[in-house]
Amino acid sequence: MSIGNANSPEEERPSTDDRSEDRLVKPPAEEPSIGTVLKKARIAAGLTVDEVSSTTRVRIPIVHAIEEDDFTRCGGDVYARGHIRTLARAVNIDPTPLIESYDAAHGGRPAPTPAAPMFDAERIRPERQRPNWTAAMVAAIVAVIGFVGFTAFGGGDDGGKRPVAEGSAAARPAGKPATQPQQPAGKPADTTGQTPRAPKPEPSDSAIAAAPKDLVTVVLTADTGESWISAKDHSGRLLFDGTLAQGESKTFTDKESVDLVLGDAGAVKLFVNGKEIKDDFQPGQVERLTYTRNDPAEGQAQAG
Repeated sequence: MSIGNANSPEEERPSTDDRSEDRLVKPPAEEPSIGTVLKKARIAAGLTVDEVSSTTRVRIPIVHAIEEDDFTRCGGDVYARGHIRTLARAVNIDPTPLIESYDAAHGGRPAPTPAAPMFDAERIRPERQRPNWTAAMVAAIVAVIGFVGFTAFGGGDDGGKRPVAEGSAAARPAGKPATQPQQPAGKPADTTGQTPRAPKPEPSDSAIAAAPKDLVTVVLTADTGESWISAKDHSGRLLFDGTLAQGESKTFTDKESVDLVLGDAGAVKLFVNGKEIKDDFQPGQVERLTYTRNDPAEGQAQAG
């Protein structure tokens, strides 16, 4: 009987568990973030952050924040999607995959809502004003004084008789027939007895161009539809916050700058310092804009 340490074939065979432990499972490669994709595309296009900001009207700090995947400075999901779409088009890439990636990371795209409630979070609601009783009292006093003056000068010296309309039968002396004033040849007679009023002139582009040179003058007109707008001066004071109906216009002035938020930029016609801004705003596109006394810059817009 031999004694040895020989191992059986079963013992020499490597264990399948040992071989499985040696295998390295590589994790799937992570997809680049939204900010990384935008930054690489901008560099590949040979553009700087300042050039992208000037082209898209998105502020430089917001462009930097988006490229670092910080969307807190955008002011909400609606504005973040709009900025991502605008920056992607500026660097010549498709914004659709980036928007889908943003929706997946932030709970999906919200259900469509009316335009006015959509921007409730952005609005700064003005304080409710109390009734101006002083102005109401002054208006009432002026009305009373006007009535008393009319009574005193119009019928106070005729013995209580009611005033007679000029040109009536009672106002003519007895025995004299009524005569009609002669009209110039070729001119139709005025049957109303009133002097025709000159037509009210319509505002023209020359009136817009006559804006003071030492102020920023911004004129907004809801051209093709209504749009919610917000306007602030250089100190952040709210100048206007509400919906501009189609055909309605608003004018804002400041000594340094005017900040705008346009809920539907594609529906708004915009004049700055007497010149029309003809940016390619799309219907439903949200735009944040800032204009100074030097805007629009040369080559940025042409006067309409």
